[in-house]
Amino acid sequence: MSSRESTRISSGLAGLDAILQGGFIDERSYTIRGDSGTGKTIVGYHFLSAGAAAGETALYFAFEETAKDIATNAAALGFDLDDVVIEDMSPSATQFMDDGNYTVFGPSEVEGSDIVSRISDAIENHEPDRVFIDPLTLLRHLTPDEYQFKRTAASLMSYLKERGITTLFTTQSTAEQSDEDLQYLADGSITMRRTERGRELEVEKFRGSGFHSGAHGIRIDGGRGISVFPSLVPEDHDRPFEYESLSTDIDALDGLLGGGIERGSVTLLSGPSGVGKSTTGTALARASARRGEKVAAYLFEESEHSFSHRSDAIGMGVSELREEGHFEVHEVEPLSISADEFAHQVRLAVEERGVEFVLLDGTAGYQLALGNPDTELRQELHALCRYLRNMGVTVALTDELSSVTGTFQASDSRVSYLADNVVFIRYIEVGGEIRKAIGVLKKRFGDFESTLRAFRITDDGIHIGEALSDLRGVLTGTPTRQPD
Repeated sequence: MSSRESTRISSGLAGLDAILQGGFIDERSYTIRGDSGTGKTIVGYHFLSAGAAAGETALYFAFEETAKDIATNAAALGFDLDDVVIEDMSPSATQFMDDGNYTVFGPSEVEGSDIVSRISDAIENHEPDRVFIDPLTLLRHLTPDEYQFKRTAASLMSYLKERGITTLFTTQSTAEQSDEDLQYLADGSITMRRTERGRELEVEKFRGSGFHSGAHGIRIDGGRGISVFPSLVPEDHDRPFEYESLSTDIDALDGLLGGGIERGSVTLLSGPSGVGKSTTGTALARASARRGEKVAAYLFEESEHSFSHRSDAIGMGVSELREEGHFEVHEVEPLSISADEFAHQVRLAVEERGVEFVLLDGTAGYQLALGNPDTELRQELHALCRYLRNMGVTVALTDELSSVTGTFQASDSRVSYLADNVVFIRYIEVGGEIRKAIGVLKKRFGDFESTLRAFRITDDGIHIGEALSDLRGVLTGTPTRQPD
């Protein structure tokens, strides 16, 4: 092995480097596991391209695709492999046409000697810093038996390590043969998979260093290859800020909230469909933008156009705030994005664009991005809200109740425990007329008004009236008047 001290080298994927807490440790071997189509080869493109960009010699042993096909496929994903040496180890058409063959490989290849010689010759000739073998499991079919395959594979890994080469190889299980037996060859093991949540990646072993465990979201995009989105670890993020009370710019709402909401707090706005949750959340966001802070609104259940039109129609002035650069609006298609990718987008808004207020409009849509039950919704929202709190970002999130009237509950999604402030808006029926009422159920950082007030949205915005002191049973949805 080389006498130089081992250092970290980039995998070519910033997200994976973050998960590995600095990238691969050089002069070691790593395996990428997964079914066909999960993106293993694309990780190899990133690995090789990063090496070439750093002035290293990168060598690609291709056992399945021809060098021409590799260059074409890589180019379609935005990779230029001109500076990568590609050793085409795939079977040729002439081998198939040879009458003496019983398989597509010649007798010497079945014994493995020709393959081993070609690999060693290429390494001696090019003296690579990085090697990518895709896939190592194909060697199983080029050796006479299982014992010879394992011996050849182990010898190859030892040889590469002795040469001071950082090696990445792919493996894939088949119905006949698992790849579990190959994991001992590697210093690190990464599994890629497709699930109901979407594509994900998980580091299962990484000798010599800690790493971020668990599944992490990934996306494959034409022109960019793979993007990796590490799962959010709130305690890894923190910055100092001062708690202060922030006005909502609605005097009556400030009165209900004991003066307003606190910087770095989470406010849950709950109620049935159409009651005014999104409008109230927009009002909180507008107040922040008018203070000169930067706001980001994420819409899970409404289009950007509809949001802006509706807000402007009642005098919120969102379009003007957007033009001034104080108010970002992002329409999120929940079925096309994972929770990890969404958290990554929010982090970029906070850490790179200076966003200080976040509106998450629609927890039901957010749950669609997870593809899993309420438990995971609470876990993901907990991590995201805790991160935003740690960064001093003020948050408003809306949660739709399925019942219009009946037994009172703060949240269908059972996420009210995450909130520092819980504001509820309800429909009520008074004398045969549908009205609305607003109240505060919880405020963690201070006192609040315990009365219920009339709530209306008109062409000139939100109006909160006097306390409904003459009604009893408002929370049931069908209140009765108090006797004089």
